[in-house]
Amino acid sequence: MKKLLSLILGGAIVASSAMAFEQKETVGLVVAGGKPITLLGKQLYTGYDAPNFDVVDERFNKISLTDFKGRTVLISAVPSLDTGVCSLQTKRFNEEVGNLPENVVVLTISADLPFAQKRFCNTEGVDALKVVSDSVWHDFGEKYGLIIKDMGLLSRSIFVINGRGKIVYKELVPDISKHPDYDKALRAAKESAQSDLPI
Repeated sequence: MKKLLSLILGGAIVASSAMAFEQKETVGLVVAGGKPITLLGKQLYTGYDAPNFDVVDERFNKISLTDFKGRTVLISAVPSLDTGVCSLQTKRFNEEVGNLPENVVVLTISADLPFAQKRFCNTEGVDALKVVSDSVWHDFGEKYGLIIKDMGLLSRSIFVINGRGKIVYKELVPDISKHPDYDKALRAAKESAQSDLPI
């Protein structure tokens, strides 16, 4: 029994090490404080199939990309809601929801705990978009190549995914302290939503 347990644990350690070794790293795409940061996960580009991912809402209920199948999804990823630019970015998209077609879903994703996200939304009156957390599994960050190494936060970025599950717009903000191009992202979401409508 001890030998079997040893083999299982040994295999688990080897598997874990292999997974860590195989995790992709990207340097040179983003800076913070003028210094390059390393992003973990696979980089995705316009035209790629958008990988499904699991995040959680304020009650730790699982939310998946597939929940919004057939609709355009605008994803606003931010490092932390409790910072200036992230707060403004989230509030800007919250204000814009009413100007978007009904078949557009807007998600803000950060690695903040759901409790902190709920407090932020209540304090700032953010109630038109969905704020979800990648803190449990880091599934979104890993699959979309956004995890900041040694911090566990998400790099600032925007994705627009059409109703057929294709990435039609991506902005990985090159300086984490800067705002994304809101107008381009919103235009991409509107165009995607229009093309998703049945003829």
